[in-house]
Amino acid sequence: MAADLGELLVPYMPTIRVPRTGDRVFKSECAFSYDSPESEGGLYVCMNTFLGFGREHVERHYRKTGQSVYIHLKRHIKEKPTGAAGGAIPRRRNGKVFLDLELNCDFNGDEYVCEDEAKLVIFPDHFEIPLPNIEELPALVTIACDAVLNAASAYKKQEPDSWEEEIQVSKHARSLRQQDNGVRIPPSGWKCQKCEMKENLWLNLSDGAVLCGKWFFDGAGGNGHALDHFKDTNFPLAVKLDNITPDIADIYSFDEEEAVLDPQISEHLQHFGIDMIQMQWDGTENGHHNTNNMRPRVSEWEVIQESGMKLKAVYGSGFTGIKNLGNSCYLGTTMQVLFSIPEFQRAYVGNLQRIYDYSPLDPSTDFSTQMAKLGHGLLSGMYSKPPMKSELIEQVTKEEYKRNSVGLENPNDAFRYLVEERVQCCQTQKVRYTQKVDYLMQLPAAIEAASNREELIVYEAKRNEAEENMRAPPEPVRARIPFTACLQAFMEPENVPDFWSSELQAKSTGVKTSRFASFPEYLVVQIKKFTFGVDWVPKKVDLSIDIPDFLDLSRLRGTGLQAGEQELPDLTPPIVLPEDTRDNSMNSSDSPEIDESAAMQLAEMGFPLEACRKAVYYTGNMGPEMAFNWIIAHMEEPDFAEPLALPNFMEPGPSVASPGLAATPLDNQPPEESIAILTSMGFPPRHTVQALKATNNNLERALDWIFTHTEREEEEETSDALSDMADTTEPNDNAFSNANTHSNSTLPPDQDASGPRIKDGPGRYELFAFISHMGASTMSGHYVCHIKKEGRWVIFNDHKVCLSERPPKDLGYIYFYRRLSCS
Repeated sequence: MAADLGELLVPYMPTIRVPRTGDRVFKSECAFSYDSPESEGGLYVCMNTFLGFGREHVERHYRKTGQSVYIHLKRHIKEKPTGAAGGAIPRRRNGKVFLDLELNCDFNGDEYVCEDEAKLVIFPDHFEIPLPNIEELPALVTIACDAVLNAASAYKKQEPDSWEEEIQVSKHARSLRQQDNGVRIPPSGWKCQKCEMKENLWLNLSDGAVLCGKWFFDGAGGNGHALDHFKDTNFPLAVKLDNITPDIADIYSFDEEEAVLDPQISEHLQHFGIDMIQMQWDGTENGHHNTNNMRPRVSEWEVIQESGMKLKAVYGSGFTGIKNLGNSCYLGTTMQVLFSIPEFQRAYVGNLQRIYDYSPLDPSTDFSTQMAKLGHGLLSGMYSKPPMKSELIEQVTKEEYKRNSVGLENPNDAFRYLVEERVQCCQTQKVRYTQKVDYLMQLPAAIEAASNREELIVYEAKRNEAEENMRAPPEPVRARIPFTACLQAFMEPENVPDFWSSELQAKSTGVKTSRFASFPEYLVVQIKKFTFGVDWVPKKVDLSIDIPDFLDLSRLRGTGLQAGEQELPDLTPPIVLPEDTRDNSMNSSDSPEIDESAAMQLAEMGFPLEACRKAVYYTGNMGPEMAFNWIIAHMEEPDFAEPLALPNFMEPGPSVASPGLAATPLDNQPPEESIAILTSMGFPPRHTVQALKATNNNLERALDWIFTHTEREEEEETSDALSDMADTTEPNDNAFSNANTHSNSTLPPDQDASGPRIKDGPGRYELFAFISHMGASTMSGHYVCHIKKEGRWVIFNDHKVCLSERPPKDLGYIYFYRRLSCS
């Protein structure tokens, strides 16, 4: 029999590989679905690529690649027989087969037992060889099978690297000496003992000194007094004051120069009067940190999650939750909302088979394939079934979708609309109308219009008084703001201090207003709830807005040039370069003009100074944000930290600020200097020329144009690639392709078929979903979403999906409206 198996496997030996270091073994989940070894059909792992496939998808991989040998993994879960002894954990009859795979939490109890089974399967005849089978299999096959079975699952292997940081216990933790100096830390009102700073404060665990941290790359601000204190005293450990919870605390060792653990942190904090266990509302909720003040409060966590209510769980198609990986709740809630929109359902689930058929050889890294997989998982109902003891394994039933594909529609177009911007020169009163593409309506939080303004003023006074007197702060007051006030604030004119007037051929002041040039099918409204603290960390404003279920924005539609208005001339603003060798006032020994303050701001983040100076120069002194983007795009280049070498493209000639160049018509070729500046930032020359032509050679507007026309770049690149592939194979589908995107679209008269893809219509909408954030900052907290399905509001809180009893629409962060039909 051994000889027979050896002969049987001989033709396939060249295709069987032993996993090497760096190879990912997908033994816990299918590349095209969420099938696992616990699914009815089990999981097939290719012995060459180590990709995993469910029963419905393994044949496709065999046909596409010709790979014939797979390991079939199957976990059988059974209810423990009546009368069996309690208290035992689920047993594995073949414990080493799946080694690192955890038992599904639905069956991780005393009432179930599991039996693992592994087989070597040869396609296309499905010849099965039970494993382990050391005596009969060739040595190479046995080694390869053992390596696959004992390898860490690719998904599990990635989790610690992606979501957790290995932090070690400090060598000072157990031997830390704390001074008996009578220091007691109050629950609020902290200030740095040396500079009065109130943010990014650290408590030294040796003497109780409260001092500020240093300026880090992540934006946490400070003057470094905590580090100076260590240099003076050698007291090694400090804890960040605003991040202490009943479970964890952020501890830093100045001596070891890294974040550390302190197993005795509770006792060390108690020494200074901080009861770590009592900080209940600063703890974790569903594994997410809430870093509000160290005091209990009836918080938005309860309201948004509808805690305390008996919510009824729902199951089936469209009611599938998403497991939280630790910090993935925002992405999960966004995906839930997107896949409740028909355009996204059609683009990915409607095109499921075509996307799968033309997926790359490694579908685990392909965006369209994984989006289709996610959409199918959420909408099929295959992974959303009520827990039943009589149904211990997942019954995989093939569900045929009755959605017809409408071609390669770009689902993003459902959110796409045009904004009409009107800028008026305050000196000449002449106007300029322009249009830009947008996907998101950002509404200001009009705090000044709060209906409980007097109550807020009293609270702020009490809070300041409590801080000054080192007392606990008063109960927070939530601002109540009318939605109409936010809408009015959105419509208010905005001052443009450095507006360049083509009429005056000089800088002037201007006033800008924005209106809708078109209305999208789906309107996304974001409330500007976040502001920046002194440490540049976003902080959330606690407010409640009476969000309407129905919204009519018809009065916000732009009207274009009105009777009696005079347009500003269509002339190019002068291109002011950072350095101009053609200026008689500058000779070859002069340095280029660089905003040194912007360069220093970037250098304080930890980047080399010369790299920061280059970034500022090549982005035309347009500010640290633009320069930061340049740094990220060029930091891998070998000359990244080299001193600035001036470009050699400039030839002697007239000054760029001369009237002749300042009055260049729109249809002229953009200046080479402007093209060079944009291409130095990593943009293709073809697109920089298009951007400059479309924006009257204005560098700042050209950058905005490039970022809002990324689909055009993708389309052209895809088109070039498809031309090369036309004679060899059918291309992989890209749901974000540009094909057929103009079907059923209404474009403004001045938009041709190559322009922005707009689906204009009435400006009347109905609310169908909203995403809510809980916590004090975007850097912490938790996200959930509510979606209206079949006339009922449903709350999606990670993997839990329930009917909503009281949807907290007033506390949302991002709202989704669908356009009402004309009927």
